[in-house]
Amino acid sequence: MNRSNLRIIDLSVPLDNAAKEPFPPRIEYETHEQGALQAAKVLGLKPSDFPDRAAWAVETVTLTTHTGTHIDAPWHYANTTAGKPSRTIDTLPLEWFYGNGVLFDFSNQPPGYEIQVEDFEKQLNEMDYELQPYDIVLVRTDADKKYYQENYAAIHAGVSAEATRWLIQKGIKVMGTDGWGWDIPLYNQAEDYKKNPRDGVLWAAHYVGKEAEYCQIEKLANLDLLPKRFGFKVAVFPIKIKGASAGWARPVAIFE
Repeated sequence: MNRSNLRIIDLSVPLDNAAKEPFPPRIEYETHEQGALQAAKVLGLKPSDFPDRAAWAVETVTLTTHTGTHIDAPWHYANTTAGKPSRTIDTLPLEWFYGNGVLFDFSNQPPGYEIQVEDFEKQLNEMDYELQPYDIVLVRTDADKKYYQENYAAIHAGVSAEATRWLIQKGIKVMGTDGWGWDIPLYNQAEDYKKNPRDGVLWAAHYVGKEAEYCQIEKLANLDLLPKRFGFKVAVFPIKIKGASAGWARPVAIFE
């Protein structure tokens, strides 16, 4: 590999106590001096045995599997998919999580806009590109720029159930957004449902996962930095958490 021609773009948000997502992490930072106390206790030594009474620095992080940039497994949407037990994040094929990236730009759409099949088709026509099975679809809304705003989870465009179903039918197994969620904001869906209670409103796109198997990447970042819409690789391997509905990831776009 010629590294002089290699560019890797980070597509993740940081885990940060200051993030304004509904379920932020709690990160406790321990100093090198505190590390010396821990190490001394574990090893049967005294803190003064370490140079400058300093050893390791350690962080303790408390969070959900859906905090920060993560991948939703089919188990997140329902306990069955197409009549079979839904798979958890640790049982999915790794081949799904490395492939050709395709960027769709909806950053000009307002918060709450619901992206339809024709919106995807229009951009594919503009790109002169046809989706291929196992492409990794990236949806840009620029919501990541508002990660530290109080209303962060309510200010992204989202993908409709119909468009989600259409992507799956195209052979897409992994699709992602820089918004807090794949659907339009849940707050919008809840208000709609309160006015007119009916099926097909709450978590509509997620529930497509009851019909067919697919994964969502949520809380991507930096999609505005991608220099082209296709013709690059995406690697987005989830952390292996036994029996979990999601796994944290640090997705990257790879250009050569």
